[in-house]
Amino acid sequence: MSDTDDGEGLPERAPVGMEEEEEEEEEEEEPNGWEEGRGEDGEEGEEEEEEEGYEFGDADEAMQCVEMAEQSGRDAVVQDYEVLAARKRKALAEERTERDASSKKPRQDDLSDAQAATVFDQLMEGFGLRRKRRSKDAKKRGRRKGTRNKYSPEVIKKLGDATLLFTDNKFEEAIPILHEVVRIAPNMSNSYHLLGSIYKERGELDKAINFLMLAAYVSPKDAFLWKKLIDMALKKEDAALARHCVLKAMRADPEDVGLKFDCANIYRAFCDYQKAAEIYEQIVGIYPSNVVARKAAAQMYRDCGQIDKAINLLEDYVNAQTTNIDSSLLDLLISLHLRNNAHNEALRQIERAHLVFGSQHKLPVQLQAKAVICHAYLGDMNHAEVFLQNVHLERSKDNTDVIKEVASTLEHLGQYEYAIKFYLMIEDVAVHNDGSSYVKVGECYMVTGEKGKAIPYFHKALQRMEDNVDVRITLSSLLVDEDKSDEAIILLSPPANSGSQSATDQPQPWWLDGKVKMHLAKLYYNKGMLKDFVGTILIPVLETLNIEHANRKVRKSKKLPTNVLYERAKVLAEQRPESVFQGLRPIASPAELQKANRAKKLLEKRAASNEDMIKDDLQRSKQIPPISGLLSNAENHQLVLHLCQTLALLHQYWEALQVINRTLKLGNDTLSDENKEELRSLGAQIAYRAPDPRHGFNYVRYVVQQHPYSLAAWNSYYKVTSRIEDRFSRHHKFLLRTREEKTDCVPPIIISGHRFTAISQHQSAARDYLEAYKLNPDNPLINLCVGSALINLALGFRLQNKNQCIVQAFAFLYRYLRLCDNSQEALYNIARAYHHVGLNTLAAIYYEKALAIEVKDYPIPRLPYEENSCVQQDLKPGYCDVRREAAFNLHLIYKKSGANDLARRILRTYCTI
Repeated sequence: MSDTDDGEGLPERAPVGMEEEEEEEEEEEEPNGWEEGRGEDGEEGEEEEEEEGYEFGDADEAMQCVEMAEQSGRDAVVQDYEVLAARKRKALAEERTERDASSKKPRQDDLSDAQAATVFDQLMEGFGLRRKRRSKDAKKRGRRKGTRNKYSPEVIKKLGDATLLFTDNKFEEAIPILHEVVRIAPNMSNSYHLLGSIYKERGELDKAINFLMLAAYVSPKDAFLWKKLIDMALKKEDAALARHCVLKAMRADPEDVGLKFDCANIYRAFCDYQKAAEIYEQIVGIYPSNVVARKAAAQMYRDCGQIDKAINLLEDYVNAQTTNIDSSLLDLLISLHLRNNAHNEALRQIERAHLVFGSQHKLPVQLQAKAVICHAYLGDMNHAEVFLQNVHLERSKDNTDVIKEVASTLEHLGQYEYAIKFYLMIEDVAVHNDGSSYVKVGECYMVTGEKGKAIPYFHKALQRMEDNVDVRITLSSLLVDEDKSDEAIILLSPPANSGSQSATDQPQPWWLDGKVKMHLAKLYYNKGMLKDFVGTILIPVLETLNIEHANRKVRKSKKLPTNVLYERAKVLAEQRPESVFQGLRPIASPAELQKANRAKKLLEKRAASNEDMIKDDLQRSKQIPPISGLLSNAENHQLVLHLCQTLALLHQYWEALQVINRTLKLGNDTLSDENKEELRSLGAQIAYRAPDPRHGFNYVRYVVQQHPYSLAAWNSYYKVTSRIEDRFSRHHKFLLRTREEKTDCVPPIIISGHRFTAISQHQSAARDYLEAYKLNPDNPLINLCVGSALINLALGFRLQNKNQCIVQAFAFLYRYLRLCDNSQEALYNIARAYHHVGLNTLAAIYYEKALAIEVKDYPIPRLPYEENSCVQQDLKPGYCDVRREAAFNLHLIYKKSGANDLARRILRTYCTI
């Protein structure tokens, strides 16, 4: 594998946490040598036994393992594994029971590295493999003798025959021969290696890995086998297996620097920058002139926040070089100094690079750009001007990145004029201009207040990024500021062919974005285009309110769903359905391992208790509304108010009440008190004007509750409730509750009396009116109501003393007459009362008195919701004069008494148009 391989092709995972048990133990004990210092003959202080690898107990166990390696189904592998490992698990359980009896059992999360290694050994023994160990007590000195594994000529011949068949691509004939070799010599790695090579040639990568793993474990000091497994694991994108094999290979061949590169690249690919940096630094310790390893180590230290360590690592090399200094490495060092705000030190390195490269050679572009940045931080912009005039770059991605870095730095420093020049330079340097540089130019012009100059650049950006909603909205805002509202509306309006797009197209078109609709609706409202305003924003607002209402009902489950637990538990044990070897330590952080352990325990607990699993399809998840922040943004609150007012103005009362109801219910915590009052007041107006006032009853009731002694509020309330045809229980309950809570409040008592009068329960009406009379005896209306109720009661059939009741009624009516100063209306009401009880002579007298008085028109008092009403403008002159009504009733009396001439004269005089 290449020294510069950075782990490409590996799957993305969580950061590397804990290594496989054996390797982590060895790494912590020997961080600098990776098994360096362990000689063949041993040293003092070492353990009594040394690992020599694994071996099969007999041929049957070896053949069973071969059969497992050749199977491709996960279930078969697991089943065979259970058969082979059942005996071992039972023994382990007995040992664990005995150990628990003497000491407390440690948690799984707290296992030491030695214990973890023991567990892995026990897993390997479950496959029939056990460690080969030799005692060092009687270790001899001197040169080691040859291997003791002398294989019979029969085995060597069969292995040679199989090798020849393999070279001739006769795989089917070679496999049975190799099986026979395994039966005769189960601990011979060559047979497993050749089987793995056969399956690799056949394209069965999983089986090839299985056999190569067997070969490598039988001969663990054969670094070639581990290296071969590394290539195959990376090809399969199995990160945990690749790391396991790399560490094994490093133990087998500690001097191979390429293996260290492979190991560091794996850690780097999975974001464990600390371990990757340490291994890269070990390579630097072995080969100080290796620029690739030094640069990679510095980058890793930078990514894990150890800037000073990265700087020291690079400065040690740069300061020792007098010629042929690597520009990319120097660029990284200067970047680190800038990140530490050490601008003078960065300039010192640039000046030193001038000396190294010489006056005849220009500095690389990236170093010249770094010089511009350093001087800009120190307040010197002359170098930026020189760079713009003298540097001419070719089109390339690297040059584009360099210019972007300079431009963004100058923008951050507030040097917008120079930032604009560098951003415009990208147009001539970029291989593919995505328009982002034009956006930056426009933003710089906006900051400097030159909005007119920003508009052309946003237009250019929009040509390259049509679906960018933020750019489109920003451009429309600039157009509005320049009094070009019509262009802004066209910019945000859907294209002409928008209706032909399929609903399943992905991603969602820009004109369906909630922010675009909100901005377009504001433009319509400001232009007075109310119908377009409602048509643009009504449906998104209703959908948003409905979704927010549904989301409020979605409760977070106290239990994690089973699929989430399974995902977490996968981290704990890497599942390789096609592999014999399971249980490798996954690449994960300690926190993720802890979560995985908890998830595994929960899954086991649920399975043991037969608890129902929480399924995803049964769980409701929160939906994303079309307009985000509708109820949390104060500016959006104002838009909702405008929408409701416009709907009421367009007589779309039901839609307006829908918006008001949901907004008040969902925005109780976010809406200001002023906005709430406006919405409720608007709801009361809608109830006052809508054909069916029942839907807005709550709002007029709220107004009365806030102003219980306001006659205008009670007049509006009564006008709304009087239009409800059937008996409305909420209205009656509210009146009773209000009368109980506020016994001195007259309007609800009068309204209750009116309700009884409307259903001809005059006795109950008279009782309510008399109760109101006790509270306010000088009110003309109350005296009129009491008199009318007593007259209606006297005309009934159940009252015995009718004459007394009539006399009492007229006493209240004459009091009403005095309170009204003998007004035309009061005289007419007295005459009407006499007429109603049959006293026509007295009625005629008072009708004639009413005819003798001429009344001018007076403005009718308006209720709070009638201030903008145009109804009263249609009234004809004389709407306050009741002479026409009095004349008509008087002509009826004359006609009944036989005075037809008088009746005709009255009609001709007062009732002719």
